[in-house]
Amino acid sequence: MNKKVEINSDIKKLSFEEALSELEGIVESLERGDIDLEDSISIYERGVVLKAHCESKLEKAKMKVDKIITQPDGDFSSEPLDEI
Repeated sequence: MNKKVEINSDIKKLSFEEALSELEGIVESLERGDIDLEDSISIYERGVVLKAHCESKLEKAKMKVDKIITQPDGDFSSEPLDEI
């Protein structure tokens, strides 16, 4: 069961690096355990959305990557990466 996560407009504005940094901060806070239950649930939910945003950004970047092909004559060319 893979539930689609709706990404909030404030998170959509974040770059991959900004979202990842915030997500890392959330993980650190949760691991320390110094947050009350209600806040933990709230930041966990934000973390889920940040994770989905990062995955989306990575998928888009992956689609832009070219694979390099070695030609029989030793030259190189590229073509779009095959979808797996």
